[in-house]
Amino acid sequence: MSGKPGVPLVRGEASLQRATFLELFLDLVFVFALTRISARVIADFTDGQRGVLAGLGQALLLFLALWAVWSLTVWSTSWLDPEAPIVQTVIVLTMIGAMTMAVAVPDAFGARAALFAITYVSLQIGRVVYFHVAGHGRPDPRQTLRVLLWFGVNAPLWIIGGLVDDGTVRGPLWTVAVLVDYTGLYLGWPTPRIGAQRIGGRMIAAEHLAERYQQFLLIAIGEAIFVLGLAFSGSGFHADQTGGYVLALTTTVLLWRIYFHVAGRVQDTAVSHSHNAPRLATEMAFAHLVMIAGIVLTGVGFELFITEPRGHLPAAWLIAILGGPVLFLAGRSALEYQVFARVSRSRLAGLLALGLLVPVTIHLEPLTAGAAAAVVLAAVAVGDSRRSRQRPAETPRPPF
Repeated sequence: MSGKPGVPLVRGEASLQRATFLELFLDLVFVFALTRISARVIADFTDGQRGVLAGLGQALLLFLALWAVWSLTVWSTSWLDPEAPIVQTVIVLTMIGAMTMAVAVPDAFGARAALFAITYVSLQIGRVVYFHVAGHGRPDPRQTLRVLLWFGVNAPLWIIGGLVDDGTVRGPLWTVAVLVDYTGLYLGWPTPRIGAQRIGGRMIAAEHLAERYQQFLLIAIGEAIFVLGLAFSGSGFHADQTGGYVLALTTTVLLWRIYFHVAGRVQDTAVSHSHNAPRLATEMAFAHLVMIAGIVLTGVGFELFITEPRGHLPAAWLIAILGGPVLFLAGRSALEYQVFARVSRSRLAGLLALGLLVPVTIHLEPLTAGAAAAVVLAAVAVGDSRRSRQRPAETPRPPF
């Protein structure tokens, strides 16, 4: 494929559904980005310089910006031919921009705020302009106009927030900017006179899109494994730290098992059978966003109870130790509804149990609190297995 007029960029019926090696190469950048996000959050829980809540809010804004870059790339390559030179060029540019943003993450609310913001805006707007120019206005100039208008209106919020020296101004500006960006993503960038249109429409390659979501979730699990391995390798290898290490590994296996149980494996079928594939694909992106945030936060919890397994449990640590699994189960419940138009009782019970654990675990040691969260996840996984034996061949029934 090329960018010459008359040569299609949109995927054909027989186009490659599997992720290309270049797309997988791009994912390596986001592995690094997640490690930088985790390192920020761990520091917020342990050194207290920013304050836990303020630090979590900042990390969330940075994570959402990175996820917006990745998800737009995935939707584009699930709609356009990823083997086309134009698309490959955009993937390479995205890799460079995302790496720059990731490098800026540790001090993105300080000395590197301008670098993070300008890179983000340049990347989001530059990709759209390049697609339009190099593709000779294809495949849809109206979509180009929609996205450019939304990003153009929002760009000053990012840039001004990056340039001001006052952090109390930067936070609100970037919060509004993220809300605008995600509103546009979710609604399909509604624009006067030309309306709204989510990327790709019914031309989205369902198998490719589902595989990319699965791959990024595995990246998040891999990042959690990196965190727990690093925490254990830096510990004294005492019995308590070893117990925390085994517990963390067990928890990562449970996260993997719960995600891939049925709904995590048949997303492509659900998108293919949906009457509104673009909306379903968009909502799946938000479900994975919540799950991945939960996994990253759970990994932070691993660091906490591996390095400090005994003694007083700071109340704020429960945000990671219990809050991470809560976010994961909430996102996984949303995905199950999107695929099967229902939510299993075991997941709802798991969310309720984690909530009820808060007043109990506050009086326990960190390692014990982590064990309590793992028991809940194990109960959810057992419930999944029992349901599989009762209904061995579930067919996706998307709600829309």
